[in-house]
Amino acid sequence: MPTARVNGITMYYEQHGAGEPLLLINGLAANITLLAPLIAWFARSHRVVAFDNRGAGRTDKPDAPYTIELMAKDTAALMDALSVERANVLGISMGGRIALELALSCPNRVGRLVLVSTSAAGRGKITVSWPMRLLLRLRWLGLLRGKYPQPRYAYLRQRQASASYDATGRLGDIRVPALILHGRRDRSMPVDLAERMHAGIPGSRVELFRGGHMFFLFAERQQFLDQAGRFLAE
Repeated sequence: MPTARVNGITMYYEQHGAGEPLLLINGLAANITLLAPLIAWFARSHRVVAFDNRGAGRTDKPDAPYTIELMAKDTAALMDALSVERANVLGISMGGRIALELALSCPNRVGRLVLVSTSAAGRGKITVSWPMRLLLRLRWLGLLRGKYPQPRYAYLRQRQASASYDATGRLGDIRVPALILHGRRDRSMPVDLAERMHAGIPGSRVELFRGGHMFFLFAERQQFLDQAGRFLAE
């Protein structure tokens, strides 16, 4: 099992493919098994580095406060451990906020930035769709356990980190090419938040899809992959 000791925790990661490095950063409560179809597609043209964030999957889950800044430091430390000096970064939902913070705190380490189903700031709370709420409740009750279950405390630690983050006032400092991909029906992060992020990041582009928060995994997956692939190849 590939792991690295980074920033005081043991982090699980996987590498697939060859070429220009691409970091895939996952969202709240998710582990990298969710990203398997995306990893396989991007690995045809990139060295894909995917990992479980602090608090999820096969990475350590300390019961202590988490912040987006802390998880961005985890990511930078993993890059160091894998001798990745600079990479394109694709972040999803909470992972998009980690990607934003990485671009702000380590600008020389980020090439192109793809921000998916995310925004620059939390609203003090996380809105979760009812199917996801049901899934999480069944997991915590032990009625539906995945292969790598997330303890409830770790979910709450991640959730608080994402909800309390705010990079709105620093978006103008991002100088790398940025592409924002967002679903028009996203209830977790309404589309107006993505449009505000687009307005704040100089030279950024935004592409909207018909679906909701998880549009990139279901009906519009190939359109999402094509848009992201073209941007990364520029």
